[in-house]
Amino acid sequence: MQRTHPDAAPTPADAPENRSGQRSAPQLQLIPATVDGALDAAEEALDLLLESGRAPGEVLLLTTGDPHPWATHELSFGEAAYWAQQDTGDDVFFAQAAAVERANARPVVIVALNGGDDASVAEALPSATARAQALLVVCGDPQRVTSLLGAGAGV
Repeated sequence: MQRTHPDAAPTPADAPENRSGQRSAPQLQLIPATVDGALDAAEEALDLLLESGRAPGEVLLLTTGDPHPWATHELSFGEAAYWAQQDTGDDVFFAQAAAVERANARPVVIVALNGGDDASVAEALPSATARAQALLVVCGDPQRVTSLLGAGAGV
């Protein structure tokens, strides 16, 4: 896993195919952040990606604690309308990591470790990785990410 400075822009890379023709693992970037600062760090990463040319519909932003305010607002119109927005793929989609199994794959997945117990976060990270086609950005405590992903994470 590549460490980046909190102000560094995530690079919008495309995941190349390996020699067997299967998609390679997405590029992983870790942006160090406290639980209280993880959502802000994720929003900053999102802004940098959009400013660098990444299309909004290519990004999924997941939270492990409280939902993103956008998700809370959109869910006030009902679950069906909320999930239908994901299917259009026109804009950034915000979801809680607990619902990641319902989320579609996108080129970029940003995960804000803004809460949640270790078990739920440990479940969310591999699921987020599976949905990231090119880039996975994790905003949180590097030591926590390393311990939850295991020594093989390379953080």
